[in-house]
Parts: sequence; C-alpha cells; structure tokens
Amino acid sequence: MKFKLKAKTAAGEEKEMTREAADKFALFHELKSEGLIVVSAQEMDEAGSGTLSKLNSIDLNHLSLPFIDDVNAQDKILFAKNLSSMLAAGLPMSRCLAVMMKQAKKDKLKKVLAGLDEDIKKGVALNAAMKKYPKVFNQLFISMVSAGEESGKLSEALDIVGSQMEKTALLQGKIKGALIYPAVIFSAMVGVGILMMIYVVPTLTSTFQQLHIELPLSTRIVIFISDSLTGYSIEIIIGVIALIAFFYWASKTKVGMRMTDWSVLHIPVIGPLVKETNSARTARTFSSLIASGVTVVEALTITEDVVQNSYYKEVIRKARKKIEVGQPIADVFVAAENLYPPFVGEMVAVGEETGQLSVMLLKVAVYYENEVEQKTKDMSTIVEPFLMIVIGAAVGFFAISMIGPTYSLVDAS
Repeated sequence: MKFKLKAKTAAGEEKEMTREAADKFALFHELKSEGLIVVSAQEMDEAGSGTLSKLNSIDLNHLSLPFIDDVNAQDKILFAKNLSSMLAAGLPMSRCLAVMMKQAKKDKLKKVLAGLDEDIKKGVALNAAMKKYPKVFNQLFISMVSAGEESGKLSEALDIVGSQMEKTALLQGKIKGALIYPAVIFSAMVGVGILMMIYVVPTLTSTFQQLHIELPLSTRIVIFISDSLTGYSIEIIIGVIALIAFFYWASKTKVGMRMTDWSVLHIPVIGPLVKETNSARTARTFSSLIASGVTVVEALTITEDVVQNSYYKEVIRKARKKIEVGQPIADVFVAAENLYPPFVGEMVAVGEETGQLSVMLLKVAVYYENEVEQKTKDMSTIVEPFLMIVIGAAVGFFAISMIGPTYSLVDAS
C-alpha cells in the first residue's frame, strides 16, 4: 500500500513524504522507529491520488461511552474484554460473537451482537459493522477497532478499549460515590424540614395566636414558611417544577451550557476535582488512540468529543489546529494552565521532544486518576463533619424559633 503523509520530527520539523507499507500500522511503526510522529496519513489509489481518511461523525454522549439504552458501563467493558480474550485464544470472530450472544442477558445487546455476526459472515470488517449502530458504539470504540484491524492486532486494541472504559467508569463511580452521601443527607434534611413545617409548626402557631404574644423575628420567619407551604402547596409545587424545567431547558442551550461549564469549574472543592478529572480523561483517551495507531489529528478530534466541558473542547480544538500546521501542541496546554495543570503541558512537551507522546500521556492519566481517587476519599471525610454542622445549625435555629417562645411563656407564668 502507498501512503502520502505528514510527519513531525522530534525537533518539531514537519515533513511531507510518500511511503509504501503493508498497512497503516506498519507505516506508523516504521516512522516511529525513525523518530517521527505521524500527523496525517493518506492512502493513495493506483492513480496516485487519494484523500485523507476521515472517521464517520458519531454522536458521543459525554464520558460514559454509552452503548444502548439499558446497557450499562459494565456490559460494555465485558464486551470489549471478552472479545479481546477470545480472539487472543484463536477463536474466529463469528464464533466469539456467537458465544457472547448466548451469554448476553439483555435483548438489545443480543440484537446488536446478532447484527455484527451477520455482517462479519458477509465479509464486512468489524469496525464497518459497528458503524451501523451509532447509538451502540461510539467514535472512540470504532476508531480503535479500525486501527486494530489494520494492524492485525485487534485483540490488543479491544483490550485497550476495555481498559479505557474501565478506568473511565471507575473514575466516574468514585466521584459519584463521594457525592451520594451528602446528597442523601441533604435530601433527608430537607424532607424532614418540610414535614415539620407542614405538621408540627401549625400546631405551635395556633398556640401562639391564642396567647396573643409578640414573637421574635426568627419565629415569624418559620411561621411564614409554614403558612406558605400549607396554604400554597399546589402553587409551590407547580413553581418548583416550572423552575426545574426552565433550568433544564436553559442548560441545553449554548449559552446555558457555557454558563454551566464555567460554574462547575469555579465551585470551591468541586472545581479542582473537575479539572483533574478532565485532565485524566484527555490524557488517557489521547494516549490510547495514539497507541492504537490513530493519527494525531484524528486522535485529537475524538478526544475533543469525549471531554464534556466546552472550555476543554476549545483547548483540544486549538491543539488540533496547531498540529495541522506543524506546530507543537504542548504550547496550547501550557497556555491553558487555568484548565490543565502545568504538569500536563510539561509532559506533552517531553513526549513530543522524545517521540514518546503516548507514554507520557499515559503517565499523566495515571497520576491524575490517583489524585482524583485520593481527593474523593478526602472529600467524604471532610463532608461528614460539615454536614453535622449544617444539620446542627438548622435544628438549633428551629429550636430557638419555636421552642424558645414556649419556654418564655412558661417562665412568665
């Protein structure tokens, strides 16, 4: 096969050349041994012309890499890992898919596997068969499978995909786990507060009204809230639903998404965690794609789709434009130190200089994944006493507001 390509030297010099190789993977391996990084590769036809291969645009639904409606992350990981293991053991693709169809417990996943098996038997490549299910297999998955098929190392590519998804799911699980506890406690506190306002406070209020005593400001505030909840409950429920619907709609608009992304990055405690999570996700995705033989430009395009925050998308988009004109991408990450920690830019620079970009990015991913893991543990430890203080303050305010006047009456009598 003949390829027309652009490649960069360790010094950053861009070269355009024509090379012959058995396949794209062999080409990448040969250039890597020469200290070159492939920017883009173009397979040429017999007439000597061709166009840069581009991946089909497939919608990505954020960092969970969703398959089908009711297929969770664990199902996706098992699919990639099991297929990789069976292929490594020497089973033909059709046999692998047949085995997984028998093991699958979800009907939708069985239908997808059956469709893949049917296409494989017709001689269709696995990555091409996957493209028929844009809601099942995302661009990252298809790209890495395609690179694996071209290199003859599909099993290894699937193992990388499985590991990538496993790390992503693990990172998400730890963050969600750290947030579940305070969310449950806060919800329970609000629920108990509403019940007291509806059932307990009105009884005390009627007593105060019969005695015709002057109540302190805090007591009047509690009574006002109670009267509002009991007298205008339907209106309040409708208002809350309307407010939630409005914020949900606003969050889907371009301006709303931009404001949400900015707010998340500037929330105390949460902001630094979000930055490190996006740094880990960017580094691991980019590293996995390059290691699988995907060109740098294509890898950056896919990585841009994987990250959720629009500010991070902009940085990666700038990096892609830099590499397209032959400039180092490390400068982009260094300039965006408000989003990516300086360590990211430094490691990318070292990777570009040494031709070990994939290895350096993997180290970045591991480092920040460990950082996020430790911070989520610390967050759980810090949140508990903070919640106790909030609950104590709420109980204290209620006690002073409602029980205080009662004791004053007793003392007066």
